[in-house]
Amino acid sequence: MFAKTFGCCRKVYNLMLSDKIESYRSTGKFAGVTPAKYKEDYPYLKEVDSLALANAQLNLQGAFKNCFSKSRKKMNGFPKYKSGKHSRKSYTTNNQHGTVALIDNSIRLPKIGCVKAVIHRKPDDSWLIKSATVSQDSDGKYYVSMLFEFENPVNTYIADKTNAIGLDYASDGLYTDNNGNVGTNHKYYRENHDKLAKAQRKLSRMQGSKKNEAKSKNYLKQLRKVNKIHRHISNQRLDNLHKISTEIANQYDVVCVESLNMRSMSNKGFGNGKATLDNGYGMFLNMLEYKLTDRNKHLIRVDKWFPSSQICHCCGTLHPEMKNLAIRTMKCDCGLTISRDRNAAINILREGLRILNESFEIA
Repeated sequence: MFAKTFGCCRKVYNLMLSDKIESYRSTGKFAGVTPAKYKEDYPYLKEVDSLALANAQLNLQGAFKNCFSKSRKKMNGFPKYKSGKHSRKSYTTNNQHGTVALIDNSIRLPKIGCVKAVIHRKPDDSWLIKSATVSQDSDGKYYVSMLFEFENPVNTYIADKTNAIGLDYASDGLYTDNNGNVGTNHKYYRENHDKLAKAQRKLSRMQGSKKNEAKSKNYLKQLRKVNKIHRHISNQRLDNLHKISTEIANQYDVVCVESLNMRSMSNKGFGNGKATLDNGYGMFLNMLEYKLTDRNKHLIRVDKWFPSSQICHCCGTLHPEMKNLAIRTMKCDCGLTISRDRNAAINILREGLRILNESFEIA
């Protein structure tokens, strides 16, 4: 039923998108369409949850809104058809009079009933279930994410601006702070590389690895094993980033970082793409941002063009030779000898506190 619902949502999305495009070509306007229009021609759409199809319609409307909105981002292009092979397998359903519920070690879902599940977190009795999103990962496991509505108590905590830390990105260690501490010593992709390469090598020798070749059952079985290793690496990385970000958010009131373009840093020109992607620094900053915001604390982003690695934090002298990333130690005429990463973290901290003080003066 889960697989059927995934396919029906994709089918309805593509049908509605196709009708909108045809309507625009003939009349110059995008027609309003609903999933009910297609249930006569495709009877199997009646077998799945109707709210899942309604949410597919809302997703398409959101895609059009993002495409034609004046404040849209540059990356939001015209909506595309969902591929049966590459699109994410998921659907969202809403709770209507208890159709979605948590019962001990199971979850009740519309059209399916109670399904056994490992409950990650128990909600309070006062929390109201709004919706549930069912998804399937590439390793074959199913997950459901529940959305709750509840009263959030007002946080009256006042941040102490003197309790601050500066973080400078480091490809080896995630970050270096102004005290010289390194974020993490783990490189989870590198640590699992041999195991992953062995599984992929075995996969490449099976029937189905070549283009347009029928995939055998052994190929699909081995593919799930490869995907399971990828999922394990991702889970290790996320777990580590959550632990580090939570520790920083609990310990400090102000965190100053650089606003870097991680996509550009991971290209071939820098020569360290795997290390950059293995760090997950962008996810780390997102985690820091929402965790600090929940605690009434501050994440200050310093502009990426700020020369944090070139300025001596003692005397303020500019060292253009530090543009060479191979130079890992700064030696200044004032007598300072320090790691370039720690020196940059100190400068980021000072610049971040300056930006924070200016924002408070303006407010």
